[in-house]
Amino acid sequence: MSQPRGPLSQLRRGHEELVLGLLRKHGPLSRGELGKRCGLSRTTLYDILAELVASGAVVTATSQEGPRGRGRPAETLTLNPDAGQAIGIDFARRALHVAAVNLAHEVVGSASEPHDADLPWEQRVELAVRLVGSLTGAGSGGGTLRLGALDAIGVGVVGVVGSPEAGPGDPAAGPGDSAAGPGDPAAGPGDPAAAQDGPLAPHPAQVLLRERFGVPVLLDNNTRLAALGESIWGAAAGGQDVLYLRLSHGVGGGLVVGGSLHRGAYGLSGEFGHITVDPGGARCDCGGTGCLETVASIRAVLDAYRAAGGRAADVPELVKAVRAGDRAALTLLGGVGARIGEVLAALCNAIGPSVIVVGGELAETGAALVEPIERALHDHVMPVSRHRVSLRRATLGEVAGALGGIALVLHESPLLSRYPAGPDLAEDPIPDKESR
Repeated sequence: MSQPRGPLSQLRRGHEELVLGLLRKHGPLSRGELGKRCGLSRTTLYDILAELVASGAVVTATSQEGPRGRGRPAETLTLNPDAGQAIGIDFARRALHVAAVNLAHEVVGSASEPHDADLPWEQRVELAVRLVGSLTGAGSGGGTLRLGALDAIGVGVVGVVGSPEAGPGDPAAGPGDSAAGPGDPAAGPGDPAAAQDGPLAPHPAQVLLRERFGVPVLLDNNTRLAALGESIWGAAAGGQDVLYLRLSHGVGGGLVVGGSLHRGAYGLSGEFGHITVDPGGARCDCGGTGCLETVASIRAVLDAYRAAGGRAADVPELVKAVRAGDRAALTLLGGVGARIGEVLAALCNAIGPSVIVVGGELAETGAALVEPIERALHDHVMPVSRHRVSLRRATLGEVAGALGGIALVLHESPLLSRYPAGPDLAEDPIPDKESR
């Protein structure tokens, strides 16, 4: 089990992360070189190094760079890639995605598996344990997972993950909370459908994963974590101002502003799917009318395609129709893309990103959707911005949210410099409707 995280243990953990970060960035270093770079006292540094070596997170290696005076070559220290893994889990609406990296930030692997939308949380977590075990060799019991010095799991869930200030019934709980009924896995503490008095309880995924692995579980909105993943490893890597849009069973996104991931008050940043595009349109699960989600979600697009005479039970079948040149599919996606492009143009005029990344299952329809988005964006964004905004397809696929969860655990990217760190991020989530 993890140890209590008081001020002294947090300070020590910070020192450990500093040393691990230096070894990750610079490769093997001697104790003297580490001392010059980290600024810690000799006693503190050697104490930290002794513990990291004892835990197996750091191993010794002998320098091969020529003689060191008349004595033995300088002993260097390096990360042990086999010492442990950082785990990211994305509990999406109808699937579960996991990813793992080792202490050297090398991706160990990833895995995904679909499931029914109403699968209970206990079974979702059992599926997560099995998939994590397939990557790490931990087995179905989860008891031998080697998290090493990383000592946490990053988790993405559907809906709003807020702060203690947003209680049950509070408008900050986010639009559409009432969409999840008492028997729905989405319904949880903070959802009006499961409203309760008193302090908010942890998310069920947190509780169950903590029981299985005995480590802190950092939790955030899975779409925002996908934005983080794309901004570190994917299509927007290196971008300082990025807008990420995910077109899936719901429509949402994330923002990187001035080189930092933007969480927003009460964790409400990125709810792009609830921008009104048709005041006279369909009723949205959030309680509004004509939201972008009523036009550009998977269900909305498939319903509209079938209403136009097409036949597609899912996105892969829609993709086949597009590739076959189906006129109804192409016309529909042209209209959907135009609505999306108009929303993105308005967001660009307000926020000023340099990169827009479009991901999610619907993005698999390719140019049939992306080109209309680009045309509408060009037509509606301010002229001065037209040639300064780059529209890109997401590159990380379905594991983007899980990779973002890993970034949350490592907390080393500059994108997280203004973001809550450590398990405290996850203590008071406010589950929202399961629409993504």
